[in-house]
Amino acid sequence: MASPATSVSSPSRPSAPKPIDVPNPRDHLPHHHHLQDRRDTPRVRAREPEGEGTLGERTGAMGDATARPEVKLVTGDGGYVLEDVPHVSDYLPDLPTYPNPLQDNPAYSVVKQYFVNPDDTVCQKAIVHKNGPRGNHFRRAGPRQRVYFQSDEVHACIVTCGGLCPGLNTVIREIVCGLSDMYGVTRVLGIQGGYRGFYACNTIDLTPKSVNDIHKKGGTVLGTSRGGHDTTKIVDSIQDRGINQVYVIGGDGTQRGAGVIFEEVRRRGLKVAVAGIPKTIDNDIPVIDRSFGFDTAVEEAQRAINAAHVEAGSADNGIGVVKLMGRYSGFIAHYATLASRDVDCCLIPESPFYLEGEGGLFRYIEKRLKENGHMVIVVAEGAGQKLIAETMQSMGKDASGNAMLLDVGLWLSQKIKEHFKKIKTTINLKYIDPTYMIRAIPSNASDNVYCTLLAHSVVHGAMAGYTGFTVGQVNGRHCYIPFYRITEKQNKVSITDRMWARLLSSTNQPSFLSKKDVEEARMEEERTSKLFDGPPSNPKTEDKVASNGYAVK
Repeated sequence: MASPATSVSSPSRPSAPKPIDVPNPRDHLPHHHHLQDRRDTPRVRAREPEGEGTLGERTGAMGDATARPEVKLVTGDGGYVLEDVPHVSDYLPDLPTYPNPLQDNPAYSVVKQYFVNPDDTVCQKAIVHKNGPRGNHFRRAGPRQRVYFQSDEVHACIVTCGGLCPGLNTVIREIVCGLSDMYGVTRVLGIQGGYRGFYACNTIDLTPKSVNDIHKKGGTVLGTSRGGHDTTKIVDSIQDRGINQVYVIGGDGTQRGAGVIFEEVRRRGLKVAVAGIPKTIDNDIPVIDRSFGFDTAVEEAQRAINAAHVEAGSADNGIGVVKLMGRYSGFIAHYATLASRDVDCCLIPESPFYLEGEGGLFRYIEKRLKENGHMVIVVAEGAGQKLIAETMQSMGKDASGNAMLLDVGLWLSQKIKEHFKKIKTTINLKYIDPTYMIRAIPSNASDNVYCTLLAHSVVHGAMAGYTGFTVGQVNGRHCYIPFYRITEKQNKVSITDRMWARLLSSTNQPSFLSKKDVEEARMEEERTSKLFDGPPSNPKTEDKVASNGYAVK
């Protein structure tokens, strides 16, 4: 691919490079090429994700609209598989294309190559064996030479759903500014209050001026809510308003909802790009390296841990208990513990623990108090739920369909007090729950940069006509991932790898695991790994990959 000129006419103000005449990227691909263009790739129904319940059952209120997603696979030599994302030209094949405005943007005149090569893909697994398969790949994110939307025809909207997370406002800001600065888009609508805002007529106009300082604030200027997903009403609103780019920021449930919106948009034959930015403070979205806001959450958690350490160290037999986020995945507790080095015990959902008897938590607490006179316990909100359930009733589900968890921090604190009262030992226990303080703060510098890259990548994808995808960083590179890949399964802490071993070494806590627990965890991780690695390592789907270069049913 030819690189645009990089010369400048004067040192004070660079001139825009001359437009380049670039053919459609698909024109240079022979029919047998390993990376056939999206329009040459037949669509097939996806395999049913393994695990409890079908996709439709897990989506709850989305009901009948949750048709199983279609998979676009392209195979190549050495076990190479590209899991491509949908494109508006899949169902609207005669759409015109236009030169990317970036080639005329003075700010980009110094860039050697503006545009991503159409053959560029990102490998899901960074570590491979010499004779092993090359594995799954995703389409690399970035600007394309040809776009499917003219700047003055774009009417975009942005919606935030689910719980709060550091970085939401940064993503909103950078989508608006990216559309404006890079593509000259002037019409961006903010949908207020989550999915309900589409059909409740709650909208605001977003401009670079109106979003200029929002990244300095916590929360989301658009407001958010759980649930409220009514596919027909949402797509009716999109169609009635003339919206043709939909940016959805939210967790796995929100991304499933975005996938359903895309399916309805495609069914109606609308030229609308539906793109997601995955958001979860728990870092439990699979495939991607990390979710935005996670670094900020770990950093802020240090303040609570430090406070617990000071309180515990200032009293005889002081115990500081800190509850952190982590409904099903204990990444925040895990990384905050490793970063702190003041934590004596970390409890997460992935690692079961028990209270009584040899090797139990109470014996360990007694031991640490005798050795140090104080200790700090970090517990993720989803830890120990089976133990709590033995004595308390379930609290049902919230509007997003998530189980309402019982407060493990209060329960554990009470159990510890009861135990030491029983053995007639005086303790001073302080319980700290910084959950909503962490969720509500602005993102730190690292997350701000990450949010900017995610926002720009998703804008490039939508302008290039890609749809039905979410954007994420995989092995340090940003790429476009089909919705179904990030909603199949939740990412969890592996309790059989070296990172967890490092934590056990740092805290000196017992693993609380029997040989049976370890073996079951290893088997589950192997099964999950096969699911995440996708078609090449999944026999059910590998049999369906034909020699003609794409999946067939």
